[in-house]
Amino acid sequence: MKFNIAPGAVKQNPVNHTKIPTMSSEQQTDIVIIGAGLAGLSAASDISSKNTQLNITLVDKGRGLGGRLAGRRIKDATFDHGAQFMTTRDAKFAAQVQKWIDAGVAEKWYSSFPGQSNSHARYRGKPTMTGIAKHLAKGLNIKLSTTVTSVYAVNNGWVTELDGGGKIFSRGLIITSPVPQTLTLLASGNISLSLNNQERLQRIEYESCIAVMATLDQPSKISAPGALAISDGPIAWISDNQQKGVSQIPAITIHASGDYSAEHFNHDRMSIGQQLVNLALPYLGAAVTDFQVHGWRYSKPIAVDNNPCMLACESTDLPPLILAGDAFAGPRVEGAVLSGWAAAEAMLKRLPRNS
Repeated sequence: MKFNIAPGAVKQNPVNHTKIPTMSSEQQTDIVIIGAGLAGLSAASDISSKNTQLNITLVDKGRGLGGRLAGRRIKDATFDHGAQFMTTRDAKFAAQVQKWIDAGVAEKWYSSFPGQSNSHARYRGKPTMTGIAKHLAKGLNIKLSTTVTSVYAVNNGWVTELDGGGKIFSRGLIITSPVPQTLTLLASGNISLSLNNQERLQRIEYESCIAVMATLDQPSKISAPGALAISDGPIAWISDNQQKGVSQIPAITIHASGDYSAEHFNHDRMSIGQQLVNLALPYLGAAVTDFQVHGWRYSKPIAVDNNPCMLACESTDLPPLILAGDAFAGPRVEGAVLSGWAAAEAMLKRLPRNS
């Protein structure tokens, strides 16, 4: 999914040097982080571990933590329906995954399919992928089910406006939402970006994904470890949540391919879900008893920025503003975490000291 920045979408206007709005103490914080997915949670956790004096507020429009580290229940069945696993290539991230394993919120799932040589180990969250997000969120101040309607700069910080009329003043701002949503948010406050940064954002592209969560009348016939990657056709992935250890009863997750998802994303969800279920049946050896459908509009970045985060205030007179997410470090769980860490480091370097 390629998006375009319309002329004037990110305006080159100066900072609004107005008096800071009068706000109650609970509406002021050192850093606001928009997005409680893995990048936002990793940034907040890292900042908190390095400077316990800083107050951080995370805001997310979703009802749950983790973004695409997503789980769902259908009666007695449990599903990972977003990110299915994580791999480790960076040494620091590998050490972090080991800490999650030691904490009981992650474990190794598999490192190869039957008949194939070993590859990068795949790790899953426990009891679902959301277990990692919940672990990272401990001790953090997070506002869920809260939509940010606008952000704008004042003379020494940021104002984040929330649905319902609430406002938060902060000295620094980290935004981890998908880039198209971030651009809309920046445009809402006439936020200036340098031409170089605008061009970097224009090069980022995303793939959509339609996910189907289905319960079965008996265990599937998918071979261990319960993961099936399909290279051609409308279906890209099927996982057996029971074999994976996520669900106590037979339940599968189907991910449609990027091409199929893009073509059918705005079609009737249940009709598309039934099509994907029918296509999956030959792999299952079981009947589907119920299913639900979810659409990930910005499922995976397919053209990413070369840097782990963006110093968006660079070459402007804006207060500290950092953009982060897996579009800046690679389309994997690992990339989101590395981007969050990079955003934390950048913010700590640039956040002015309290006077």
